[in-house]
Amino acid sequence: MSYPYQIRSFEEYQVAYKKSVENPESFWEEIASNFKWHKKWDAVLNWNFNEPKVEWFKGGQLNITENCLDRWVEIQPNAPAIIWEANNPDEKDRTLTYKELHQQVGQFANVLKNNGARKGDRICIYMPMVPELAIAVLACARIGAIHSVVFGGFSAQSVSDRIQDAQCNIVITADGAFRGNKTIPLKSVIDEALITCPSIQKVIVLSRTGIAVSMMNERDTWWEDEMKKVADAPLCPAEIMDAEDMLFILYTSGSTGKPKGVVHTCGGYMVWTNYTFVNVFQYQSGQVHFCTADIGWVTGHSYIIYGPLSAGATTLMFEGIPTWPNAGRFWDIIEKHKVEILYTAPTAIRSLMAFGKDPIEGKDLSTLKVLGTVGEPINEEAWHWYDDNIGKNNSPIVDTWWQTETGGVLISNLAGVTKAKPSFATLPLPGVQPVLVDENGNEVSGNNVSGNLCIKFPWPGMLRSTYGDHERCRTTYFSTYKNLYFTGDGCLRDSDGDYRITGRVDDVLNVSGHRIGTAEVENAINMHSGVVESAVVGYHHDIKGQGIYAYVILNSMHTDEAHMRQDISQTVAKVIGAIAKPDKIQFVSGLPKTRSGKIMRRILRKIAEGETSNLGDTTTLLDPLIVEEIKNNKL
Repeated sequence: MSYPYQIRSFEEYQVAYKKSVENPESFWEEIASNFKWHKKWDAVLNWNFNEPKVEWFKGGQLNITENCLDRWVEIQPNAPAIIWEANNPDEKDRTLTYKELHQQVGQFANVLKNNGARKGDRICIYMPMVPELAIAVLACARIGAIHSVVFGGFSAQSVSDRIQDAQCNIVITADGAFRGNKTIPLKSVIDEALITCPSIQKVIVLSRTGIAVSMMNERDTWWEDEMKKVADAPLCPAEIMDAEDMLFILYTSGSTGKPKGVVHTCGGYMVWTNYTFVNVFQYQSGQVHFCTADIGWVTGHSYIIYGPLSAGATTLMFEGIPTWPNAGRFWDIIEKHKVEILYTAPTAIRSLMAFGKDPIEGKDLSTLKVLGTVGEPINEEAWHWYDDNIGKNNSPIVDTWWQTETGGVLISNLAGVTKAKPSFATLPLPGVQPVLVDENGNEVSGNNVSGNLCIKFPWPGMLRSTYGDHERCRTTYFSTYKNLYFTGDGCLRDSDGDYRITGRVDDVLNVSGHRIGTAEVENAINMHSGVVESAVVGYHHDIKGQGIYAYVILNSMHTDEAHMRQDISQTVAKVIGAIAKPDKIQFVSGLPKTRSGKIMRRILRKIAEGETSNLGDTTTLLDPLIVEEIKNNKL
């Protein structure tokens, strides 16, 4: 099996990119024709960034699950679709072929219908990383219901907020989840959340951990019992959807604190996730693709489920964490399942670096062909560690930049096809037209320049709205600069025309009139051999305007903290210049992170400013107690 739209050389990239800019409708029409449609679209593209209104393949009729399942059942029914690795390495792994996955999705789609689900309904999914999570997602799409996956680590309040915002009528959950050495009670969180969610009529509960749960009569039902009821029924046919019908809502943090329900639709999102998956990772038929994200985040939606399955790929799901039962777990999984593509976060890489090389010793990683990073810019030290120790300098690293709102990768090198550059996302994918603008929205042209990163033309996978509040979508993404999608990120374009993300614009410091990206300072601090990880924020400084406050995790306890601070400052001065030396360096045992590994710099900024009472909701953090420790030891 080959993909006619796969780019295989830098020359092919240049040709594809040129065509995608000069004649985008013709370019995307050609690519979209490789998928299964019930009816061709009336127009490839209709758009303006003022309302905003973006429509791709409008009038085209399809069901995304037919492109992820049915078409592959015909071609390769016995090929593995999902390989699942349990949290506990002693528990047997599971493999679902395309035929088996198709059957289970078809059955669970019948379960949803039996429980009152209809096209257009919103369904909340709050589950562990088990194959049934992917089955639930695809079953929603099968019947035209809109899935809203909430990461299984969120609090009852966070779940309730999301259910209320989307007015969901069904929740799919599990009794609990295994994560490392913990058992997390999911059903009890749902019970608490639903006290304030009158829209919920049914709760379907998967048995995973065996922990005791309360089942409410008439509302709650077991997944396994429901599946038995439909065991002999014909598989649910796919609901015919318009390309612009809603596929899913995924909530992402907003600057105001209230989560935004990012809306993605069926046709464009399918084309985009498939195209980016096949090209960025240079996927070849039969390869095992291991994305370590949770399906509760967009990376899991796009590069565990929809991108790989729409390409007929084998996608690996992992229930656990990289450091349990030991720091060699990723490498064991790669060796066991002969993984060829590993896609993970810089946070995970840095945490594994802290364990040194011992966990890698004796592990056969020779099957790896491509490495990828996602979630934040990767610092050079972590990039080189990843390259040297995991890829053995033989597997290209794709440093992918994108967002929940973009649906899939926008800027990245293509593995082995376009050049990689440590800490640079490098070049835009075909169809992506980035521009850098200054504070007034004037385009900053040429190379060796910095600015705010915007996109001036739509791509198929972009968000269409924020659920129930289109005005919020307009003001958040399209009102800052006229006729541009504003990413919220600062960016540098170097002498080669390669793009480097310098961090959120609100994470760019103005120190004595000099603009300094926090990611740049962190990268420099992390180059110090004694540093595991750091987070940098700005705080009010009487002389400089903004001072630089660094929170730093050391790899072992250093008794002479003053000397260590001096060393780190010298490293920063050497890498960036004396202007970027931190004014304060606080040594910490951990950083406040979301479950997806994102550092909550908003909290760190407030602590640095001396504001310790109004830090907002910290319950959704991986370790809320770390905030207290940081507060109590503030410099």
